[in-house]
Order: sequence, then C-alpha cells, then structure tokens
Amino acid sequence: MKKQSRFLRTPIVPFTVDAGATAEDVLTRMERISFQGRNLATAHRVWQKMLRDDVTIFMGMAGALSAGGLRMVVAHLILHRYVDCLVSTGANLYHDLHETRGRHHYLGSPHADDAALAKDRIDRVYDTYASEEEFISNDNWIADFASTLERRPYTSREMLYLLGGHLWKTTKREGILTAAYRAGVPIFCPAIADSSIGMGLSQARQKVSGAGHIDIIGDIVESANLIIRRPRTASVVLGGGTPKNFINQASVQAEFYSDRVHGHRFALQIVTDTPAFGGASGSSLEEAQSWGKLATDSPRVSVQADATLALPLLATALATSSAGLLKKRKKPAFTMEPGPMRVDGRTVPSDRFLE
Repeated sequence: MKKQSRFLRTPIVPFTVDAGATAEDVLTRMERISFQGRNLATAHRVWQKMLRDDVTIFMGMAGALSAGGLRMVVAHLILHRYVDCLVSTGANLYHDLHETRGRHHYLGSPHADDAALAKDRIDRVYDTYASEEEFISNDNWIADFASTLERRPYTSREMLYLLGGHLWKTTKREGILTAAYRAGVPIFCPAIADSSIGMGLSQARQKVSGAGHIDIIGDIVESANLIIRRPRTASVVLGGGTPKNFINQASVQAEFYSDRVHGHRFALQIVTDTPAFGGASGSSLEEAQSWGKLATDSPRVSVQADATLALPLLATALATSSAGLLKKRKKPAFTMEPGPMRVDGRTVPSDRFLE
C-alpha cells in the first residue's frame, strides 16, 4: 500500500450543533472546518498571541460599523485594552458621537424610496436610517466645542482626546470616544476632513477665525514615534480603508528612523475587498511584507467577511478566552493631556522624528 501523503495529516471535523456552546467553543471547533470559518477561528488564536506578547496593538476601523451597530463592541475592546490605539475613519467616530449624545440609528431597508427619505430629511446607510436634523445638531455641537479651544494646531489624536473628554463630561455615556478618553487610548483619524467631524470643525472656523486647525502631518510623526518608542507592534484591521494603510505606513515611517523597527509582529484583518483589483483595502497581508509593513515571520490571517458577522463572535469569544491574558498583559501606558503624548512616561513628539 502506498504510504499516506504528508499533506493528509489533519482531517476535517464536521461542525456539530451544541445548544450550550459558548462563542469560544464555537470558534475552537471552527478551527477544524474550512474556508472563512477556519480563518475566523485562526483570527481568535492570533489575537490571543498578541495579548500574550509585549506589543502595542493598533486597530483600524473603516466602513459604517458604528452606524451598523458595532460601536459598543469596539468600545469594549478599547476599555478593556484588547487594543492600544485606534485608527478610524471620521464617519465611525461621528456616528459614535451621535449615539453617545442620546440619538439613534434606525432599522431601515436597502430597497427604500430614497426620494421619500430625502423629503423627510432621512439619511440612509444601506439598510440603516438616521435623522439629518439630528446630524446638523451634532455638527453645531462639535463647532461650539471646537470654538472654545486655544487657537493652535492639534493633531487629530489630541483633538479627539479633548472631544472624547467633553463628550464624557457632558453625557456620561459609553461609546468609542468616551471609552478611549477613560482608558487613555489614543485615536487617530488621518482623513478627519472626510467626515462630518471635519464639517463641524470647519463650522467652528466660520464662528472663530483659526479654530478647527488639525495637523495631519503631526499625526504621521506622532504615530511613527509611538512605534519607535515601542517597536513591537500588532495590527487588527476592520474593513480596510485609510485606517489600514495609516497603521502600516506608521511602521514604514518609523523604520526609516530606527533600525529597531521591523514591521508588525502580528496581523489580522477582516475585510470584504479582494487583492485582485489593486486596492489597499483588499491587499493581502503577504503583500504588506514586501513593503516592510509586516514582519516576514509574523502570525497573520485574513478573514474575508463582513465585520458585522465576524466581530461580534470574535469579541465575545475573546471575552471568555482572554480574561486571564488581559490581567497579565504588558500594555503601554499613555498620558494624553493637551500637548505631546507620552507612552510609558516618555514623550512621543509630533513635530520631529525620534532617532
């Protein structure tokens, strides 16, 4: 009889239904099925490895995830330090602010009469509705707050920390911005102008000359210096977009000034785009190695799935499987009062690169 091939070592184990199974149980058994189910189970293992190691974990967040109902999942991950730094689109932060201020998004339909919605001043995000009048109120609220700040440039990280603090002090409600403020976790928004937060800041400048000045290049310097200070990093990406590249770019920029930086040590992404069309959102983690964004020996996994399917299951499983890891974790400590950020007691400049 021919010797069995070395490729035929581990058999698929058909998934069986267990009415009492936890999310951790489900993902553990999904390690022995195929396709994106197995990839999601692998993402669970890779994230656990991040938590065991002494790494700074960056999370990228794109798409309409806050409007779509995932804002409190992300707030949980921040507050309990499954991640150490969030890079987000402005829209996700704006929709988070909207609900933290006591407003809502509403169940809708992708087959709605959009002319009728426009007549009622209802904005639609696929199957989700929101009030345009309430959005206008948010814009004015942001503008009023920004108008009270000192007239000088702010990195998006500094501005969002101040905004999160004001939001917490005035609402005492949970959300992404307020969780980051309370946990001392930095948020960068490299495309803040491409959002209603940017519109609110522009309205502040209409009220007061010089208000709403965001130093986006300072974001590049500060994020790279954060990695120079703590060269071992990891990346968790939800939905690709600008946040994904900004996280990777920070590693490349840091490596230009420090030979201690060698790309992210761990990476997982949950994306719906594919690499074949050349877009950064769908680019593979293997491709990232060619740029020096990701270490060549890094544990990594891509999950081709909608984050609204994958993240609730993954985060719920981590809440069980990683409770002990969080207690032992060597997480970075940030100080983010107005002015330069500090990590583990050391300054992270936004005006010059560390060497």
